[in-house]
Amino acid sequence: MNMTDYLHLIDETIKNGPYKDDWDSLSMYEVPQWYRQAKFGIFIHWGLYSVPAFSNEWYSRNMYIQGTKEYEHHLAVYGNHKDFGYKDFIPLFTAQQFNPDEWAALFQASGAKYVIPVAEHHDGFQMYKSAVSHYNTYEMGPGRDILGELKAAFGKQDLELGVSSHRAEHWFFMSHGKEFDSDIHEPLERGDFYWPSMPEPDHHDLYGSPPSEEYLEDWLIRCCELVDQYQPKVFYFDWWIENAIFKPYLKKFAAYYYNRAVQRGTTAAINYKHDAFMFGTAIPDVERGQFAELKPFFWQTDTAAARNSWCYTENNDFKSAVEIIRDLVDIVSKNGNLLLNVGPRADGSFADEDKEILAVIGGWLGTNGEAIYESSFWRTFGEGPTRIEEGQFTDGSAKVFTPEDIRFTVKGSCLYATVLVFPADGMVRITSLREKSPYFEGIIQKMSVLGFDEQPAWERDAEALTIRTTAVASALPVVFKLELA
Repeated sequence: MNMTDYLHLIDETIKNGPYKDDWDSLSMYEVPQWYRQAKFGIFIHWGLYSVPAFSNEWYSRNMYIQGTKEYEHHLAVYGNHKDFGYKDFIPLFTAQQFNPDEWAALFQASGAKYVIPVAEHHDGFQMYKSAVSHYNTYEMGPGRDILGELKAAFGKQDLELGVSSHRAEHWFFMSHGKEFDSDIHEPLERGDFYWPSMPEPDHHDLYGSPPSEEYLEDWLIRCCELVDQYQPKVFYFDWWIENAIFKPYLKKFAAYYYNRAVQRGTTAAINYKHDAFMFGTAIPDVERGQFAELKPFFWQTDTAAARNSWCYTENNDFKSAVEIIRDLVDIVSKNGNLLLNVGPRADGSFADEDKEILAVIGGWLGTNGEAIYESSFWRTFGEGPTRIEEGQFTDGSAKVFTPEDIRFTVKGSCLYATVLVFPADGMVRITSLREKSPYFEGIIQKMSVLGFDEQPAWERDAEALTIRTTAVASALPVVFKLELA
């Protein structure tokens, strides 16, 4: 289908569907129930940037900025940019150890319920079979439809497929290569790998360096192609789509995607950052951060297993599994989901650290998942002295929680109280559940500790619900299950 025909199909689908390309119509959108209940998903950054495996996934931009560590690294390892540019990583990206069934089994064992591979990052290389560009994994590099193979493998493990598009930023991402004698030079035309490489704006200027109509239509078609070929249940966008010029195209995409889901009798969900979409028409996402308090709306955190990079590098600074589990509990208690990123090596294998983190999370969820999956928020998210720094990019260091930091979730007739740091003496005091608490005046019929046989001793007074255990000990969060009358 050519570009004109695809644009016509998009318009006709919007015209004939229940969702129109305006915010009022799109505000009819409702978050799918499965997504609210899933709580934990996996994000995957894998692409050409995994070949140099240096610094982070922005290598394609930074290697062309003179004076950066990436620029100097590139000269030292690969030579002059005019002789070996970013495009020359394509033949080296062979994915010889990529096994989608092994990936799916790894993610299923982690306790994740959905997986969102990056379909196209800022570098413009598509990780799927595409009719829009020849620069994709089916025609180049691995010679495989990576996304298609993952979709099939995930289906065998009951994992929902999502996709992410970071294409918007490609408008400017490679532009610094024009500033010196590199392999990026004019003329650049649509279809070229580096096209259009326009001057880089202030990333948060809502009006800076607006893309052309040709580029925006190309962006829209790439997104809709993903919807039509892979039927993703979630579509994740990175930040630059909040630029004012994208607004009409965001509405078109959302209406098309939602209408396609209606046609197929399935569901759809869009993740966005900042205020790219009108509130209530899609799902807000907080990158590398979270909210300090319970929110009345559903939201998602996306963060990475490594602090320094979303992709694999040889010097990744990995978080601990216990840190991630504590964040998961905190996020779920505040009406959110956690999307955790892992970055495979260029050959398709995972670092031992990634696999260990996922195994520990999966083991914890295997025991304590009933407090997470299909749960809902309670009257208060929790209690304790540790205050969460709100907003994006706040995960530079681990939060220092205490035994007094407790988070609540609820499901059916059960209230779950998760102690983020279990005390050595086995005694837990929960002030939110004291007698005549403003949060709780109900009846506790039974109490147990998930994963432990001991029946805890407990009593309530005007100060707190005090729980005493003698045989409970764990370096990971411990969940008390309260069965209520």
